[in-house]
Order: sequence, then C-alpha cells, then structure tokens
Amino acid sequence: MSKFPFEIMFERQDMLERLDISIQWGHYEISVLRFHLTSFPPGRVIDFHNHAEFEFHLIPRGKGMVILGDHMYPLSEGMLYLTGPGVMHYQEADAEEAMDELCLHVTIVEKPRDGVDPWEAAEAEECVQKLKELPLVPAQDYHKAMKCFLEAYEACEGKLTGYYTSIKHLVISILLKVTRAYDSGGVGAAAPVRNMLTYRYQYAIQYMQANHSATVTLENVAEKLNISSRQLQRIFKHMDPDRSFSRVLEDIRLQAVCRQLEESPVPIEQIAQSEGFTNATYLHTVFRKRLGMTPATYRNLNQTN
Repeated sequence: MSKFPFEIMFERQDMLERLDISIQWGHYEISVLRFHLTSFPPGRVIDFHNHAEFEFHLIPRGKGMVILGDHMYPLSEGMLYLTGPGVMHYQEADAEEAMDELCLHVTIVEKPRDGVDPWEAAEAEECVQKLKELPLVPAQDYHKAMKCFLEAYEACEGKLTGYYTSIKHLVISILLKVTRAYDSGGVGAAAPVRNMLTYRYQYAIQYMQANHSATVTLENVAEKLNISSRQLQRIFKHMDPDRSFSRVLEDIRLQAVCRQLEESPVPIEQIAQSEGFTNATYLHTVFRKRLGMTPATYRNLNQTN
C-alpha cells in the first residue's frame, strides 16, 4: 500500500495558519484564515453550519457525504467542492472509513489599486466572479489543486527561499484550479500575446548587448531565437532599414568603448579587445569613420575627473 502523500501535514496542522497571508490580486485582497489538513473519524458528523468566508473543501483520502442546499452528495478521494459565504452545509464521514479533508478558508474583498496589470485584473475578476457562481455540487479535482496544499506545507516547513511568496502564489493556484474544475469548456479571456517581430528584435538586441565582447554573428543570434539567419536579417531590416545587424552590433560595441574611454584610464588597445574589436587599429578606423575623431581625442574631450 502506497504511503499517503499528505501524511506529513498532520505533524503540524496549524503551520500554514500561523502565517499572516494577505494577497493583492488584481483589484482584490485575499486573506487566508485557515489552511490545513483535517481528518474525520468514521461516522463523524459536522452538523449544518455556514461561514462568512469562502471555504474550499478537497478530499485527498476516504469517503463520506455532504449536503449542499437541499441535496446530498457522496464524497470520495479526489473530489472537491466550494461553500461560499452563508452557504449552509452538512458533512459526514463514512460509517466505516475515515475521511480526510484539505481546507482553505479565505476572505475576498474588492480593493481597487492603481497601476495593476490589466490582464491580471481581468483574470482575477473572472476567477472571483466564477467562484461566486459555482454550483453547489462536488466535482473531481481535475487540475490537482490538492497538490498545492502539500507544496505550500513543504515550502513553509523547509523555509525554502521565497517560501512566503510561493505560498501566496499557491493560494491563487488553488482558487484557479478549483474554478477550472467546473469550467464547461467555454472560452475565457485571452492572455496577452507578444508581437513576435518586436519580441525577437528586442531579444536579439539584448543578447548582442550581453555578448558584444565575444564573437557575435547573425547565425548564432538567430540560433538562440530558433529562427534562420535570413529571418533574423529580415527582422532587422523591417524594424529599421538603416540599421542592419552588423551596424547595430557595431553601435553597441562603440557605445561600450566610449563608456570606457570616458570612465577609465585603460589603454586603448586593451579597450578594443575587451569590447569586441580585433585590435586598436581596427577600432581607430571605425571610430574615425563613425565619430570623426580618434579614440584618444574622444577620451581627452570626454574623460571625467
């Protein structure tokens, strides 16, 4: 018999609840009130009750039943359901088998903010509205929201780097995954899509800036973008007909040389080699052609004290 993967969560059942977790998501503030794994022994009854907050119920093991509204539903491993504020519900473990339940209690309060990513705001709004309208019927945990509980516990227990941020993301994941369990396949809001022409051009520029002191060719930059060198050449021509790939690379290297000439006493020969030019003679030729003076003259005119 395989080990129950959530067993570790019984060791410190209140560990996640000790964290003061407040999440800004779009124009909502989500506060975590309860976040734990509990177990109902065989035959245990939790009589009709309701909460002022949202309660997410997930069944990782065992079986039982729940009454939501006027209907009774069987519960078994891998199922979930949501009770919103004021929803009366009754729970009961099977007479012969215990039922474990992962519980997340959250309040969700509208809190408009300036400067929120519009796509994040739209997705948060879509999710919260769906949560308010979910049917009072258990569903299968198709998107594995349960795993988020264990990930949050392990991150907190191990004090993993950034664990508090990770847990906040996992709380949002639980909300989204529970919502998805009820999705009927309709098309929701589309995520933002990159302009691939601009994206590839900008990525190429960033790569060239980061590697300008080494050997940089049209071919190896195109390879990084998983496109052909001809495609990359066309992208540069489309974005700026007057600045070919080689011209942009030369500009980047000259800017780096100028910075060194302004800020350091390093010999020009050394600067040339460190910034991607073959030697000082070649740098001298390019510099005079592009800036109308020698590197030494530029240094004398621009070097700071």
